[in-house]
Amino acid sequence: MTNEIHALGHRILVKKHDLAKEIHRDRMAGVPMTETDKHNFAKFEPKILELRAEFLSLFGEALVQYEDPQQAINQVDQWGRTNGEYFFQLGAPLNEALKDTSFYREYIWKAVREAANECSISTDTLFKVISIIDPLLDRAVYNFSLSYVDSFQKAMENAKSAFLELSVPVVPLGPEVGILPLIGNIDTERARLLIEETLKQAERLQLNHLVIDLSGVLTVDTMVADQLFKIIEALSLIGVKAIITGIRPEVSHTMVSLGLNLDRLTIKGTLHQALIALNFNTVS
Repeated sequence: MTNEIHALGHRILVKKHDLAKEIHRDRMAGVPMTETDKHNFAKFEPKILELRAEFLSLFGEALVQYEDPQQAINQVDQWGRTNGEYFFQLGAPLNEALKDTSFYREYIWKAVREAANECSISTDTLFKVISIIDPLLDRAVYNFSLSYVDSFQKAMENAKSAFLELSVPVVPLGPEVGILPLIGNIDTERARLLIEETLKQAERLQLNHLVIDLSGVLTVDTMVADQLFKIIEALSLIGVKAIITGIRPEVSHTMVSLGLNLDRLTIKGTLHQALIALNFNTVS
């Protein structure tokens, strides 16, 4: 049995490039592409063909070295992790990438069947080969999917972080005066970033006064109000006085109904009024 399994493994290794081309041909025949898509895909096609051959070689090597199953498992795991990330970077949808699985299974077994017919390989050997290849293929799919999803989540987190950073724009209006225009809803994560980034930028710009404009904030709940107070208190600790402007009527109603203590806040109706209070030169 051992010699037969080794022979099947060597056959897959010898035919891996031919099998890769057949898999690629049949797989891509079912993918609709525009001429532009075809042109763009042509740049990556040689790499993908090489990856297909490399993937097939893992199963050939697993049969050649089947006495050491852990080595094959480690190699398959590594291939899945590396190429799940690679295919995500290519922009290939995960469901499309996973459709390759059935093609690999079909062509690997086609090669095994041909070898079995040519060399009269025993049934016991074929069952043993099945017990080696199928779990490895499933494991490769699992690690590929896990890596792809991890890469997707990291990209989403990076995009969210970049968006949040852009949502804390402290704009200098002149010497020692800046404005922080807040737009949209403020959740816990954004509130945390607001405190961190506002303090950093106020210190970097050497501000004495910061106008926090709420005209773009539609709702204020207890959590948002608490975070605003924390920002104002934190700013005061580094010598920056805060002025709140642009409170919308519905927001003011909510703040009053919440029973918030507004005595310690400096509030102006508009940015223009805040600048006048700061003796800031404005254009009428």
